[in-house]
Amino acid sequence: MKPFVSPSILAADFANMQRDIEMLNSSEADWIHVDIMDGVFVPNISFGFPVMKAVKQYATKPLDVHLMIVDPDRYLKAFKDAGADGIMVHYEACTHLHRTIQAIKDLGCRAGVALNPHTNVRLLEDVIADVEQVCVMSVNPGFGGQKFIHNTYKKIRELRTLAELHNPKLFIEIDGGVDVSNASKLIEAGANVLVAGSSVFSAHNPLDAISALKNTQPLKEA
Repeated sequence: MKPFVSPSILAADFANMQRDIEMLNSSEADWIHVDIMDGVFVPNISFGFPVMKAVKQYATKPLDVHLMIVDPDRYLKAFKDAGADGIMVHYEACTHLHRTIQAIKDLGCRAGVALNPHTNVRLLEDVIADVEQVCVMSVNPGFGGQKFIHNTYKKIRELRTLAELHNPKLFIEIDGGVDVSNASKLIEAGANVLVAGSSVFSAHNPLDAISALKNTQPLKEA
């Protein structure tokens, strides 16, 4: 099965957002990744509800919304109303993670949890059966264009083992520094959703860059 590709519009041209969204609509991308940053949980500020609604106006693909914010429970319904199809919250930002997951599902959204690079995947053992998606951050969240953290491969393998026990259909998403140089190894480790920002929008031909990720084959190590 081919991996899902979820290009991150954090790397899009904000002055030409409609153009870039329409490009994604015509591409082999499966989802459109929307990074929401509050300047508190992460040291950057990105999009709010008006921008999300504008993106939704033109997007024909599901919005994969990644909340990098404190106290996300306050805003779940607002992001659903703004167009979110899937909502991911950070493990590190949720005091009552199970409750938050259930609230996302009650809204009719795909429920996901994101993990910072320092967070052990085994901490999800008691909720992994309740989510559709886990996002393994392969950079420290907050900015695009960072260098990929190689310990991510180990975390993916551990998460895939956990998923096989409790939730075999789990989407394992990788976010940060993903490109054609590491996509095969990520898939071989157990990932099945690739988030790509800079490697798509900085490419000479973004459609070709998305297609290359979509058609990546797992790397079989000797």
